[in-house]
Amino acid sequence: MHEIKRKSLLAEGIVRLDVEAPRIAQRRKAGQFVIVRAAEGAERIPLTICDADPDAGTIALIIQGVGSSSQRLCALEEGEFISDIAGPLGLPTRLEQIEGLCVCVGGGLGTAPLYPIAQALHRKSVEVVSIIGARSSDLIILREEFQSISDQVFIATDDGSEGHKGFVSEVLAEVITARDVSACVAIGPVLMMKACAEVTRPAAIHTVVSLNPIMVDGTGMCGGCRVSVGGETKFACVDGPEFDGHLVDFDELAQRLRTYQVAEKHTCRLSPEQFPH
Repeated sequence: MHEIKRKSLLAEGIVRLDVEAPRIAQRRKAGQFVIVRAAEGAERIPLTICDADPDAGTIALIIQGVGSSSQRLCALEEGEFISDIAGPLGLPTRLEQIEGLCVCVGGGLGTAPLYPIAQALHRKSVEVVSIIGARSSDLIILREEFQSISDQVFIATDDGSEGHKGFVSEVLAEVITARDVSACVAIGPVLMMKACAEVTRPAAIHTVVSLNPIMVDGTGMCGGCRVSVGGETKFACVDGPEFDGHLVDFDELAQRLRTYQVAEKHTCRLSPEQFPH
């Protein structure tokens, strides 16, 4: 059992839970995630470790209440418990491959898994320019946190309520034009990551995308996060979640994700006792 030490509302429907998990807090690295089960018999879902405090023995999880399982987690309060947390899982960010100026681009909830990577790069003395975006200003998360670890921060909103009116990929293009960019890390919706990869492709800028938004099982068993990278089949949860953005087949990935749209609207009403043992 893992006690929730602190809960905060970051935006409508998005909460941060600081949860007791001392061994994970000690061992986690940027880019890794955990598998969380809210209670006995509940669904297992993968969540990125947004931050960790080894001294306090806590990890930070940022959750958007979309489906029944994530809403259940969002409803938990300080002092209550999460049944199971397994991790850290996935391959850490290959920080040694990133030097010079790195642009970190986060779209929507992708800002959460982007933060520990930008934080690690900052600690490595890499110059970090961050671009974070959302549909509107009230949905921007981790603004202050990014300002504390970035040399420069740009905001983009779809409705123009703050910063650039439009897409984060458009701001990325402007930064590349004005600066000598060595690397880019982009995390967010599939189409956003594809757009960022296409922006950096002409200049051959090393581009990393994280495919954790497409993970389902998190252990390589379900195949839901199957993706073609450089003509080879990879699994985001065990081979990633980070890959070379210029090698990912985003069109195939987007098509595959659409096959789950009907299933995602279904809520399982079976009790744990009805599952075969």
